[in-house]
Amino acid sequence: MSPQVYAKRKTALKLADALNKIEGVPVSDYARMLSEQWAKGKITGQQMKEALIAVHTRG
Repeated sequence: MSPQVYAKRKTALKLADALNKIEGVPVSDYARMLSEQWAKGKITGQQMKEALIAVHTRG
């Protein structure tokens, strides 16, 4: 992954975190870890989504 793509992804994460904070929505450590993995290109956006859904639908 190019440094430019990584920088864009990090910017997107900062924006998402800011929006969540404004809305009063806490972001879990797990979600932050997945986000960092996505930013680094280690997982896809779909994999991140699936992992978050799986952890939040466990009963």
